[in-house]
Amino acid sequence: MAVVLKVGNREVTADEVLPLMAGYQMLPKFLQELIIDEAIADIDCTPEEQADACSQFYAQNKIAEDEARQKWLKLYGMNQEQLEALAARSLRIDKYKQVTWGPKVESYFLERKGSLDKVIYSLIRTKDVGIAQEIYFRINDGEQTFAELAREYSQGPEADTDGLIGPVELNVPHPSLATILSRSQPGELSPPTRVGDWMVIVRLERFIPCQMDDAMRQRLLEEQFKGWLQEKMQAVDAIFAHANPDLELIEANAAPSQESNGVATAPRLDVSNTDANSESHS
Repeated sequence: MAVVLKVGNREVTADEVLPLMAGYQMLPKFLQELIIDEAIADIDCTPEEQADACSQFYAQNKIAEDEARQKWLKLYGMNQEQLEALAARSLRIDKYKQVTWGPKVESYFLERKGSLDKVIYSLIRTKDVGIAQEIYFRINDGEQTFAELAREYSQGPEADTDGLIGPVELNVPHPSLATILSRSQPGELSPPTRVGDWMVIVRLERFIPCQMDDAMRQRLLEEQFKGWLQEKMQAVDAIFAHANPDLELIEANAAPSQESNGVATAPRLDVSNTDANSESHS
């Protein structure tokens, strides 16, 4: 087998490439890019779009000058045609997202809206049921402020921010806590509720509905694209000849399946992660 790469005294043949990539944990990324390439094969750019993409790529990588570009090509083992294809690849992927999921992004937004709305809320957590009840009555009766009691009694990081958490999307807190917040009115104090190992007292401070603007549209398109790509990666049954000569490489179909819209489900977090995934509001 012919040598395809030489590094120092090491000569690498074509048969060795895939096993080496597997050993260096490079195969998932390689397969991912193959799936994307197949998907965008029919997506074209206009000459103007191609020229703009190249100009931007050259500027970002500081290879506008021919000498710098030639060094870059040598470093990455590419030719000019490959470089131009790489420069336009992101644009072609964006076009693919738009063609594939753009017509359905409005309905997807409505499906996701309940978890994309943001809230700012105050939280006190304790494992003592009696203390939780006492705290609730003190706040409800106006004897002490929520902030004072959070600093004194809350057993989470929110104690350092007067109990204040957010703004965070409703898919971040524990599902039970998110349900309470989604049903509350601003300023409404909820009685002690068990969430996991904690007794929590929560008050919704502000509800911030999400908007279908350009940023949200791009986010939802990217979310669907990543979900589809993850699904396709899981469907790839990469069985290599070097592992078993009797088996063949089975390729995944790159087209989105009709059974799934490629939506990645957001993970539900434990209450212990509530504060870790939020930003303190000041």
